[in-house]
Amino acid sequence: MTRISLLLWGGMTVVLGLVSPGDIARAAELRVLASVALTSALNELTPVYESATGDKLSIEYSLAADLKKRILDGETADVIILTRPMMDDLQKQNMLAANSLVNVAGTRVSVVARAGGPMPDISSVDAFKQTLLTARSIVYADPAKGGASGVYFARVLDRLGIAEQMKGKTILVPGAQAAEVVARGDAELGVAQASEIVPVAGAQLVGPPPGELASTTVFTAGIDAPSKSPEAAKTLIKFLTGPEAASRFKTKGFEPG
Repeated sequence: MTRISLLLWGGMTVVLGLVSPGDIARAAELRVLASVALTSALNELTPVYESATGDKLSIEYSLAADLKKRILDGETADVIILTRPMMDDLQKQNMLAANSLVNVAGTRVSVVARAGGPMPDISSVDAFKQTLLTARSIVYADPAKGGASGVYFARVLDRLGIAEQMKGKTILVPGAQAAEVVARGDAELGVAQASEIVPVAGAQLVGPPPGELASTTVFTAGIDAPSKSPEAAKTLIKFLTGPEAASRFKTKGFEPG
């Protein structure tokens, strides 16, 4: 077997332990709505899961805030994976199946620099503040569009008292493109979820902001209340919190669970 074949077979044996022969005979097509921050991990896990179960996953990615709005407006899926506060709110509004919420993975809001360049000093709050003030340019997700890292970083700038000073050299992107902008050399520094930085060639993960400025975004899965395949949805969520998924999440800049 090739190395890739061995990896796929290893993943399949893990998933097969989650499903019975009857489940495989009743293969389902599951619609998944997931935060864009999960793209790299879920795209890698999808073929492993599909090969083992026979289920087909149709995953649509977008900003978590956008997906939440669409769900509240009546859009349906089988499995939804958004930030924990958003999922708790959807649960309170009876949009999700009872007792279906499970934390899948977390990722830290982090600083990104161009690979091969000097590493910025973010070792303390004062050093981080000075690094931001001296940077030629910085890019992050537009807070107005609801991206979790952009919303959080805007609050960090306010907390540091430098929001006005940073405006003239700030580039705002609509979603998860900050690391790509830095990798191209169009911005000196960026702030994004670690999971949005790690997969980008030419981008260097510097690390999370220091001390009390650090923040981890937890992504939580739940079953959409109108789902016609709740058992298959439950199997998928169980897989996403299992050992095979955990190892893949780690390589993509996530902390499992």
